[in-house]
Amino acid sequence: AEPWQEIDRAQTDHGTMTLLRRGESELVIKMDNYVLMSSRHHRSEAELGTHACRALDEKPSPRVLVAGLGMGFTLRAALDALPASAGVTVAELEPAVVRWCRGPLRELTGAAVDDPRVDVRIADVADVISTAAAGAWDAIVLDVFQGTHDANDDPSHPVYGRAALERTRTALADAGVLAVWTEEPDVLFEKRLGSVGFVVERRRSGKGGPRYVVYVARKREPNRRQRAGLPEGRGRSRG
Repeated sequence: AEPWQEIDRAQTDHGTMTLLRRGESELVIKMDNYVLMSSRHHRSEAELGTHACRALDEKPSPRVLVAGLGMGFTLRAALDALPASAGVTVAELEPAVVRWCRGPLRELTGAAVDDPRVDVRIADVADVISTAAAGAWDAIVLDVFQGTHDANDDPSHPVYGRAALERTRTALADAGVLAVWTEEPDVLFEKRLGSVGFVVERRRSGKGGPRYVVYVARKREPNRRQRAGLPEGRGRSRG
């Protein structure tokens, strides 16, 4: 096999991130010695974007938040499933990732990051969600470095903890969609999603090769009593 060649590197809060190439078309992004993503294995990332945005067929001008950018495969799939009237905001922590997607990785996705529907922000998606207006997004699509399992031991996790999921639900429009990529099924995460008002569907990616998990969670509609601002309860009250 041909040797890997380093194209670029960047220092981040998590460690040293490097972009490597082997041969003409195989590329990987590593964080220290851990492979974050590969141009050869991106089916589940593409399915994440596709499942999230196909669920928005009834929205005439859907607004979508994607985080993070990675190699751009999730963004490419989302754009392919969205109409020309859509608007997509990408939240990416690392400027180097954006630079690579506009440079050495550009051809992998047909320059998805430069699509006129796309607005790229160098930002933490947790901050973007927490400062968003209520109902700002029709879909929020998350494939972030930490993964969902880290939040099972950290109730205050900024993306997947209970309070964070409540903020995400508030930032979604009625019947909005939260789509999340993770390596393995996460039952505790599923329970947290349900407890804050999502209807959750778990999907496994394809057959053969790595089979990761994509969660598609739709914001549950408030019932009649909730819409009227009345307390929950069964039967009639006394008095």
